[in-house]
Amino acid sequence: MAHLLVGSLAHSGRWRGMLAPAMTQPHLVDGLDRICRGLGGLTRSWRFDRMATVCHPDSGRMTASFAGVAKHYGVTVTICPPRAGNRKGVVEKANHTAAGRWWRTLPDDVTVEQAQTRLDEFCRVRSDTRPRRTADGRTTVAALAAAEALSPPPTVPYPAILTESRVVSRQALVSYRGNRYSVPPELASAQVTVTRVLGSEVIDIVTTSQITIARHRLAPDGAGVMVRDHGHVLALEQVAMAAAGTGGRPHRRKERIPPGPEAIAAARKLRTSDETTTSSSGDSEPTPVPAASTVIDLSTYERAARGRNTLA
Repeated sequence: MAHLLVGSLAHSGRWRGMLAPAMTQPHLVDGLDRICRGLGGLTRSWRFDRMATVCHPDSGRMTASFAGVAKHYGVTVTICPPRAGNRKGVVEKANHTAAGRWWRTLPDDVTVEQAQTRLDEFCRVRSDTRPRRTADGRTTVAALAAAEALSPPPTVPYPAILTESRVVSRQALVSYRGNRYSVPPELASAQVTVTRVLGSEVIDIVTTSQITIARHRLAPDGAGVMVRDHGHVLALEQVAMAAAGTGGRPHRRKERIPPGPEAIAAARKLRTSDETTTSSSGDSEPTPVPAASTVIDLSTYERAARGRNTLA
């Protein structure tokens, strides 16, 4: 499951989106950072719904935790009044476009990372090329957005801590954003938590008792790579070789199973019925039936085709 976070520029109408696995504040900050960099910069003010991750829904006052985010990016935060969707109509229109022209065209078997790549391509190829009329003539959304006065984003994102729960596979691997990372083999099928600080290049894998058992360098999203620690590989090989040398029952598909009593009885019954049929018909010599000839004489086709002028 993924949630689509959408941000747009009010003047040009350019918009970008990000698929988030959860609606927590760290995931919102990650989405804001990616969307702002995709739009080309920062505006002076950010307008939000009455989201619990940004403000208190009842009063509309910004939370203390999100105030640090706004200070890091150097923007002011404006909260829409309740039941006032026209205050952010450009975002609502972007949501309709994403639902009608992009979401409905996605195949059922794509991953979140593949869907994010398709969304970025749709925004760049389809959305940014929409025509616009101005006082100087016809232009496009991309041209209007390039002329907007946007501030450059910070060099590093706000250091929020992302946490996502995962289940370790039987091969001692943890899937995270289209890649797989190794853990010690004794944690196979266990519940772990993947933590990452925004802006850092590493991820930590933590157990339920808050013990960090692995740290890996973060691979690009959706790369499909397998990041393994050398110690984890050796430990997994030792566990596999120890299990193979115990002399236990062989693999089910490699085991030769002899016929059971029911199969032997069925075979004996078939042999008895065959012998009875042979003895009853053995008094008279059966007349041999000549086998059908398998030699094809091509001269027959030659005579049939001689003199024909049409293919019908």
